Amino acid sequence: MWSVAGHNRTVRIFQRSLREGRLGHAYLLVGRAHVGKMTLALDVARALNCTGEAAPCGQCSACRRIVLNRHPDVMIVGLDTEKASKEGKTRKEISIDGVKAILRAASLPPFEGRYKVFIINDAECLSGEAANCLLKTLEEPPARVLFLLLTARESGLLPTIVSRCIRLELQPLPLSTVEAFLRERDVNAEKARTVARLSKGCPGWALNIAGDEGAWQQRSELLTTLARVLDSGLEERFAFAAELGGRFEKDRAAVNELLEMWLDWWRDLLLVRAGSASDIVNFDQEEVLRRWAGAYSLQEIAGFIRHLIVAREQLRWNANARLALEVLMLNLPNGNREETKEDVRLPSYRA
Repeated sequence: MWSVAGHNRTVRIFQRSLREGRLGHAYLLVGRAHVGKMTLALDVARALNCTGEAAPCGQCSACRRIVLNRHPDVMIVGLDTEKASKEGKTRKEISIDGVKAILRAASLPPFEGRYKVFIINDAECLSGEAANCLLKTLEEPPARVLFLLLTARESGLLPTIVSRCIRLELQPLPLSTVEAFLRERDVNAEKARTVARLSKGCPGWALNIAGDEGAWQQRSELLTTLARVLDSGLEERFAFAAELGGRFEKDRAAVNELLEMWLDWWRDLLLVRAGSASDIVNFDQEEVLRRWAGAYSLQEIAGFIRHLIVAREQLRWNANARLALEVLMLNLPNGNREETKEDVRLPSYRA
């Protein structure tokens, strides 16, 4: 039984290739974070090495160990598997050492399964050395070896690597599919509806936040902080930029997620200001959004959205984080603060 939610066309492609014995040696799974790339990759690894009757059965020893990352013939490499630096900073690249470990393992026959499967998460973060090292193996792949490269930013990969993979794109799922996915996992109807809207079609993100009250509360606190930054002066905004810049050096993913959240918030602000509140993502925050929408013109909101997008791109390309965020704060419009003198604390969700 395949665990991935939705993506039925992509699943059928793999099922047909497995059934007909025409599996490629390398696949590139493209899609935004939490859309289901890793779940699909693990499903393929299970289907190849399952010892049950209907692969992947999900019950045999091989299937269970693959999901737990304990199978000797399945290896996952990504930024999360790279060792942090001595200063506690997260790695910005997947080093050549990680790829060399894969290639050493690929040169050996499967230990107990039918296939060796190598999953490279965050493939766009391969260092130049690592990418070129991997390329040589993709050109002359060993027998019974499958490479699955996962990326949210295909443009960061070498074109030569992309050309040697079968490319499959995972699109965000319909809201109704994510909502049904959550309801099947005993999330109550109201929360499933709210989380599905916030997920933007990414079931992995939806399941994580729906099952973690702490994460839900953290979202509320982050949105409160971001709203309060709007009502602060330049000194406070620069202090906020410095704090985020320092955090970025240690946890890039957390800061990127915060900026993504803020981008959604400003997009919602634009929709409310334009009279299309029914389409907002953060619909549980509509009252607060309406209050802030009155403080800005459409031009101010659209302009800052552009600045947010630029800042995110600069951080992706390893620009100086603090400088990029300070420039963002300089471009944060002041608006008409008389419209927002009320408390801007956002309501927290109650299950």
